[in-house]
Amino acid sequence: MLGKTELDPKSLMYEAYRIDGITPSQCRSIFLDWALCLPVGQNSRDAIQVILDRYGASNPDHPMSVVLRQGLEGSVTPKRRGGWRGRERPQ
Repeated sequence: MLGKTELDPKSLMYEAYRIDGITPSQCRSIFLDWALCLPVGQNSRDAIQVILDRYGASNPDHPMSVVLRQGLEGSVTPKRRGGWRGRERPQ
């Protein structure tokens, strides 16, 4: 069964793939809710890949698959910017 999993305890992703006519905007909203519910310390890139493999493999053109791929592209470690602590200092 493809319903509830550890990385999708509310079955948000499962249900998103089942909604007929879902829009990219709705998928982004669901994605954000899902991402905020990930367990503390969970690598978001790994979690996105697991969900994409689980649900997106058979639905590559689904709007949620597109959002998940965008999440993979955008999930890089943020670099601190601004303030005196963020500036490069000579050694």
